Amino acid sequence: MLDLMKSENKLKTEMDFIDDDIMQYAESHTQDESELLKKLHNETHQKILQPRMISGPFQGRFLSFLSQLTQPENILEIGTYTGYATLCLAEGLIKNGAIHTIEINEELFDFYKKYFDKSIYKNQIFSYQGEAKKIIPILDFNFDLVFIDADKTNYSHYFDLILPKLKPGGIIIADNVLWSRKVLHKNIPDNDAETLGLKNFNDKVKAEKKVETLLLPIRDGLMICRKI
Repeated sequence: MLDLMKSENKLKTEMDFIDDDIMQYAESHTQDESELLKKLHNETHQKILQPRMISGPFQGRFLSFLSQLTQPENILEIGTYTGYATLCLAEGLIKNGAIHTIEINEELFDFYKKYFDKSIYKNQIFSYQGEAKKIIPILDFNFDLVFIDADKTNYSHYFDLILPKLKPGGIIIADNVLWSRKVLHKNIPDNDAETLGLKNFNDKVKAEKKVETLLLPIRDGLMICRKI
């Protein structure tokens, strides 16, 4: 347990790109999360392994803000985890809109379903279990907003599957694209598939003529792509 806590603290430090005082000031002047999200956040840290994977209050407010600006009809989320980001993204849905969220880990289903059922968006959330690369091709929707927070080795593949289904002006948000600064390393080992996958993804979307890109150093890095 002690080793796990040390590992979590080390990762937290590596993900802290912004001065702690500045970050605390920013968080104190950012809209508060809802009580439901607060409970979800706390229970994730109490009961789920690797709770640092949760989007968290600050990033969650950013996702909600972007969703509300976009006012999407259809959202796709790749990587539900415990459902925190799902509920944040749902806050921007139009009245008859829907968010389609994919999670490969079946053990998390009961956890996030409990919170989805308590949410005012429960009838607008559609959950899928399995491999995203198999599920995305059979989804017969065009999306306004996509959030990728799943296996890093497949980010480029997800991008290729998503882009044809993304409406003009639609937004793709990809999490963890700085990967605890590892993407800055010049000599990435061949066996570090996740770092290589993210570096290739970052280079790929920057070179793609069909999108505009913006990489924000929020937490572990957010890549934002807008389809032209």
